[in-house]
Amino acid sequence: MFFPAIQWIQFVTATLSVIGSSSLITYAVFQNPQMSAEIKPLFYLSFSDLLLGICWLIKALLYGTSAPHKDSICYNLQTVGEILFIASLFCTVSYIWCLYTELRMRDSQSGRSTTAQVINHTCQSSHIVFILSSLLPLLLMTPVFCLGNVNECFHNFSQSHRCLLMHSPPPAMIEPLPSTNISVCSVLYFYVVTVFLTSFFFSLLLITVLLIYAQSLYKKFVKSTGFLESEQWAVIYIVGQRVRFFPVAFVCCWGPAATLLIIELTKPQDTSLHMAFSVLQALTAASQGLINCGIYGWTQCKFQQLKREPRRDADTQTPLLCSQKRIYSRSLDPPEFSLAFASSSSTIL
Repeated sequence: MFFPAIQWIQFVTATLSVIGSSSLITYAVFQNPQMSAEIKPLFYLSFSDLLLGICWLIKALLYGTSAPHKDSICYNLQTVGEILFIASLFCTVSYIWCLYTELRMRDSQSGRSTTAQVINHTCQSSHIVFILSSLLPLLLMTPVFCLGNVNECFHNFSQSHRCLLMHSPPPAMIEPLPSTNISVCSVLYFYVVTVFLTSFFFSLLLITVLLIYAQSLYKKFVKSTGFLESEQWAVIYIVGQRVRFFPVAFVCCWGPAATLLIIELTKPQDTSLHMAFSVLQALTAASQGLINCGIYGWTQCKFQQLKREPRRDADTQTPLLCSQKRIYSRSLDPPEFSLAFASSSSTIL
């Protein structure tokens, strides 16, 4: 009953992820890329999540079937999934980088610190990240495609449930066939594991650094005593929210998968812990498209709500200036009250 449950969890989450990613892609296609610098990286991130969701969906549908050459199909689907895993990691970094760039651009337009030349270099760097997000995963997984099929490492997928797992078990745990080169397959397995974990922790490090810098920029806007248009402040607020929420989604989606992989390497016999994180990974790893769609949709609705609010004087001020004005107005209340009381007393007298 355990693996059929994993199958249905992956089927449902992958289907919802495909729907969410498709919704974001449709939204990005009908937007003008010149209006917002984040539309293009959002499209790439959603497209990688869409392909990843389709891959998870096909693997879930293959469970329990008797398709010809099923082990070879599962092995190559697993390798395609590895490419999409890494591409999704890098595209998430690229998107958060563009959100940070948006904050820097707003800071530059306010005339405070960042020059236009620095912004241009930042935008050029984001294009480099786009290219690396597409090419680097494919280059990293090319040896797994070639050597794995030549040495028939797909026999590790002869059991149907191995097509459901994010990574196949080490070849040493499986009775090899005579045609299988066990040493090459073992090296490929640990190579795939190393590439995924390195990509995850490197992406996590970059996202953490970008989050810290973005938070410092956002605090500069909050503590500023200048005036901002209501729409400009709404953009800054929404970008700040996305910079916070998308890293949280990244950790929630890929953290359990990385943890499960570490558990498989350190405690291969701990079945209870392995089963718990397998269920958690099935719930989260295939659902990034759905979670990203929810975050972006919620922040976009919040942005439209802020734009529709009437433009009062307080809306054109930074939060610090608004709070100072409120404190100043409260500090004037006692003298005004005492003055009114004195005048009324003198009238009575």
